[in-house]
Amino acid sequence: MFPSTRKAFAPGCALMLYKPDLARKVHQYLVKEIGDMPFHNVCCKNEPGLTELTEIINICPGCDKRFRTLYPASTTISLWEIIDSDRYFPFPDYGGRRMTIQDACPTRDQERIHRAIRSLLKKMNIIITEPLKTGSRSVCCGDSFYGQLSDEQLNAQMEKRASEMPEEEVAVYCISCVNSMIIGGKKPRYLVDLLFGEETSPSVVNPRSWHDLLDIHIAQAVAAGS
Repeated sequence: MFPSTRKAFAPGCALMLYKPDLARKVHQYLVKEIGDMPFHNVCCKNEPGLTELTEIINICPGCDKRFRTLYPASTTISLWEIIDSDRYFPFPDYGGRRMTIQDACPTRDQERIHRAIRSLLKKMNIIITEPLKTGSRSVCCGDSFYGQLSDEQLNAQMEKRASEMPEEEVAVYCISCVNSMIIGGKKPRYLVDLLFGEETSPSVVNPRSWHDLLDIHIAQAVAAGS
């Protein structure tokens, strides 16, 4: 089904913190459909240590951008594109539920990802209502202001972006966007949850607590040599 080139699956730090079992489920799916590949659990902010050209299958928008632009030994393809090309994927049927979409900042210029995500939502029988600022014209959920604004100002930015979503349910593909939409009073549905029939239920929503957890996770991974 897919070209025989070296591939690796990068679950990303956010998914490993959010639902490590789901990350492993995705890896099992990829191995079954494409063939054996490493579970590349190296933070994209660190040198990946690749010795040959590798296509990184990713979920995190930040991973997609960094592996694509910073490391010459890697190219990227999103999980969304892989599943969209799979004619036999068992898509859940969401019965015509209406959702809008928050497009993530790091992939704002990647129309291939925007197209795949919208195709997947339609295949799951989800009716899409686009916000005014969407796709390549999308704006940040607010999380990129973390560290630059006070907690109150940051929450205000998140509430502002959430208020621009025309539906109560918001399909997102970034964990930080999940948290931002909750803070803004919306019900986010994380795309990998939707595809694998799971509820979106983050245990940590507060931006400061979430970023602290991410920093600890990354530091531990570096210390472990991964």
